[in-house]
This record gives sequence, structure tokens and C-alpha cells, in this order.
Amino acid sequence: MAGRMKGPGIFLAQFLGNEAPFNSLPAIAQWAGDLGYKGIQVPVGAPNIFDLDKAATSDTYCEEVKGICAEAGVVITELSTHLEGQLVAVNPVYDTQFDNFAPQEVRGNPKARQEWAVGQLYKAADASRRLGLDTTVSFTGSLAFPYFYPWPQRPDGLIDEAFSELAKRWRPILDHYDELGVNVAYEIHPGEDVFDGITFEMFLEKLDNHARCTINYDPSHFLLQQMDYLEFIDIYHERIKAVHVKDAEFNPTGRQGVYSGYQSWMNRAGRFRSLGDGQVDFKGIFSKLAQHGYDSWAVLEWECCLKSPEQGAAEGAPFIRDHIIEVTDKAFDDFAGGETDRAALRKMMGITG
Repeated sequence: MAGRMKGPGIFLAQFLGNEAPFNSLPAIAQWAGDLGYKGIQVPVGAPNIFDLDKAATSDTYCEEVKGICAEAGVVITELSTHLEGQLVAVNPVYDTQFDNFAPQEVRGNPKARQEWAVGQLYKAADASRRLGLDTTVSFTGSLAFPYFYPWPQRPDGLIDEAFSELAKRWRPILDHYDELGVNVAYEIHPGEDVFDGITFEMFLEKLDNHARCTINYDPSHFLLQQMDYLEFIDIYHERIKAVHVKDAEFNPTGRQGVYSGYQSWMNRAGRFRSLGDGQVDFKGIFSKLAQHGYDSWAVLEWECCLKSPEQGAAEGAPFIRDHIIEVTDKAFDDFAGGETDRAALRKMMGITG
């Protein structure tokens, strides 16, 4: 078995803002450390707390960042390129919505927007290496997702062409990450072309099982799809390189189910919740991860339609800490064992000669 899981960590994306302590790296790192977090997951598109251009080129800057974190009692768990990864592949139906993820100068120009996003991903690999990190977390983007429901009937070859193109765009990026020894852990998420186990396998096959194509495991997205999120760990544990600890609940009614009737998050049958307030079996998840030797970070991603972010963050650190399993190196019945004696073993089975 591998070593002990690391944590608790916290993803900063949902907490960043213009007011202290959420507007600078020293302040937000101290805030996280004071709450009991040991790691922070940092989005690369937040220049007020992290300068990606400097981090990609300057060891001095990266040492400065690590020093700020160390002073607060935390380390960087991973860099997040979720929004940049999303822009690697955008179906035109989403152009207007996703333009906001990019700088003003490339909005309204899908080709320039994609080139910018790919450049950011290359920089994130370089920055991760300088920071001593071996994994980033990201999205795949989507070309096929508007057609996920099989009505109207999809033309033959549409999905295969979409995944071929998706892999074509990501392969050179993943090759660059491979050269630097850094994984891209994709958050498997509705809205991306890779939103469940089967679509991950389709993507991986198109990438010829690329070693750097890995998974950021988030059970909340699987519960809302009514998937077996525990078996998912059994199936894909070798590819799971990052974990988002996020809760959710699914309460279908006579009026709505998985698709939730275009309702707001508050009124959906499927909702994200703060840790412990939803239906996710975290004891089962942490047990499965420990069983399979997961030894990277457990990171809170807070999204809740009811509870405040400050309360969710405060409750998240002890929740994760109390669920992390210190994996034993002994069997509970070792006391009853004895030295191996082949002759005795054969005698127990009545084997003579």
C-alpha cells in the first residue's frame, strides 16, 4: 500500500474576492491555515493571488510563493486550470457563456480564445514543475455535450468525431505535461464531454492510454447522475490522482428528476451541499481510496445552495481530517499467526509423500 492520504486541502476558486482575506495570497493562505487546512488548490486565472507568467518562468517567484504558503502553514496541493481547460474545446452554442472565462482581447474570437487557453495550460505545466507539483486539475472542454441526449437522433459518427477532435487538441498539451512529469487530472463533470466513466474511457482510448490523462475524482457529480461512485474508485483507482471532497443530494419528486426542470440550484432535485449535509457516503469513499493506496490530497470544493462559504469552509477542515484513514501496516489477526512451515501446511491438508 502507498502512504497516507494528504489533507485537508481547500480549493480557493469559490472564495476569492476583492475584500480581505480573500484578495491576496498571504491573507487567504493564512485564512486557510487558521481554519486547519494543510493545503490550498490554486486557480491559475486569479492574478491577484498567483502570477502564472512569473511562475512559469521564475524559480525565484515560485520560491517566494512557497515561502508565503509555508508561513501560513500550508502548501499548494495543485494548480487548477479548470476554466482554461474548458476553453480548449467549446461547442459554438456555448461561445457567449464561455467567453467570460477569457481575457477581453480574445472574446468573440473562438480561435484566439482557444490559442490563449492552450498557452495558459502550457504555462501551468511549467509552473507546476517549478513549484515541485506533479498534478494539475482541469476540465476537458466539450464539443459533443449539447448532443448528449439521443433525441433528435444523432448522425452516425458525430460522437466519435467529437472525441477524435478532443483528443487531437489535448494530445500535444499532455505530451508537454509528460515531458515535465506532471499529470492533468480531469474533473469528470456534466457539461464536459468527459462526464462519466464511459466517456473517460472513450477519451483515454483516443489518446492511446496517455499516461498523463488522469482523474480528479469528485463524487458529487456522480451522485447527481445516480452512478455508483464507490465502484468508480474500484474501476479507475489507478488513474485517480486528485480528489475533490464535495457533497450533494438527489431528491426526485413526481415533478422532476435528474434533469431538474430548468430550476435554480435551490429548487433542483439534485443539489450541491456542504460537507455532511448531503447524501454522499464519505466513509465509504475514504475507505475505498485507502484500500487502493491513494496518497495524494483530499481537497474541499465548497459549493452549496444553502450554507455560507465561510461556514462551509470552517466545517470542511475537521470533516476531511476526521475521515482520512491512517492505513495500518499490520493485519488485525497477526497475533494468531505463526512461522510458515511447509511440512505443517501439507499435514493440515492430509498431503503425504
